[in-house]
Amino acid sequence: MAAAAPSAVWAQNKVNLGVAIPAATHSFTAGIVWWANEAKKELEKAHPDLKITIKTAANAGEQANQLQDLMSATKINALVVFPFESAALTKPVAQVKSKGVYVTVVDRGLTDTSAQDAYVAGDNTAFGKIPAEYLAKALGGKGNIVALRGIATTLDNERMDAFNAVMKNHPDIKLLDAKYGNWNRDDAYKVMQDYLTRFKQIDAVWAADDDMAFGVMKAIDQAKRSDIRIVFGGAGAKGMVKTLIDGKDPRIQADVSYSPKFIYDAIKLTAEARLKGDKLPPTTIVPSVLITKENAQSFYFPDSPF
Repeated sequence: MAAAAPSAVWAQNKVNLGVAIPAATHSFTAGIVWWANEAKKELEKAHPDLKITIKTAANAGEQANQLQDLMSATKINALVVFPFESAALTKPVAQVKSKGVYVTVVDRGLTDTSAQDAYVAGDNTAFGKIPAEYLAKALGGKGNIVALRGIATTLDNERMDAFNAVMKNHPDIKLLDAKYGNWNRDDAYKVMQDYLTRFKQIDAVWAADDDMAFGVMKAIDQAKRSDIRIVFGGAGAKGMVKTLIDGKDPRIQADVSYSPKFIYDAIKLTAEARLKGDKLPPTTIVPSVLITKENAQSFYFPDSPF
């Protein structure tokens, strides 16, 4: 009976859930914000004892301040946080947890996992492994590749490490450079312009995000370069999936799934567990799979902003 008591007490309390996520600065985070608001709307309607407060931040400092506000002013007892950056948010999130708040971290992991109760993310190893395997096969095991990374986060490291692990088995494929494009179309455009100036022969580009891939395509088209045979993005943005369905650009041959809907899943899992006094498994991974023309239709969501 004693073991069951804490759950019984918790169930009598309302769950005051804070959600801290990046602002809609590009289409993926626009999808994150959209899915978070869908979760708030549906879950508050279904559960009278649940209140969800969503905060969006344009940078790491703003998000850290919002966490303080969620604790002191909103008085949350549970938190779902999509960290803007890993290192910068680890201590602020740890401070929230130290006050007895249940913490679920989503996607961009913290540098110290003791600052969280649960972690929900896409499969970042597969996100790096699938493009590497596809490009190695498409290039016949030889050629020059450039890469565009995201923001300096644990998940970006996981993706790059997985990509490099595959490429070690293909010594005739040279990774010329891998710079941060910040998951941003304009930043990726500038990085690709630099690559095009520096490297006279590029066979393929891995832009680890579809927004970045569109910026890369713009730079390639403006430079009138015909050597680049493949541009592989990531995450399954609706514009990229539609390009695959239509088959209009021979450089776009495949993608890898990584839907922003996992924020909805993380909020729902956390809210419903805490309403029952339960905890989530330490880690929940949403699979990432290869998207090609053959299966693209099932990954196409035209009503989503992403």
